[in-house]
Amino acid sequence: MLALGAGILGLFCLGGVGVFVSLYDEATEIKRSAPDAVVDNFLGAYLTSRNDADASLYTCGAEANLSALTSLRTEMLNREQKFGTSVAATWADMEVAGTANTRKSVAVELTIAGWSDGQQVSSRKELWSFDVVDRNGWRVCGAAKQA
Repeated sequence: MLALGAGILGLFCLGGVGVFVSLYDEATEIKRSAPDAVVDNFLGAYLTSRNDADASLYTCGAEANLSALTSLRTEMLNREQKFGTSVAATWADMEVAGTANTRKSVAVELTIAGWSDGQQVSSRKELWSFDVVDRNGWRVCGAAKQA
């Protein structure tokens, strides 16, 4: 009887572990199902968290042309060091365009703001365009500031 109870308890524990692993996997899954969602996640990793490893999960890899966005992030970091402020980028108004099934363009309005002692000291808006390609999920392959 004791062995039967221990066996049932063991099955419940294994079932709980299975549910936990399934939920964890779902929560940490990289979402590449929509062009705008990929750009949003990429910007969060690249400009907000400034984590190149995480950002690379959303790009085409070495072939991605992100030099203009790299320049923006370098400018943000330089301003933080030079003026002793924090510089943050936020974005809104994502617009997906393109007729091809595997290639789209995502237009994004970035707001770059400087903060010092909890007060906003500067702000500017820039329109950016991100080229995204569907390769077993959408990936950012290019970024360019629009004139």
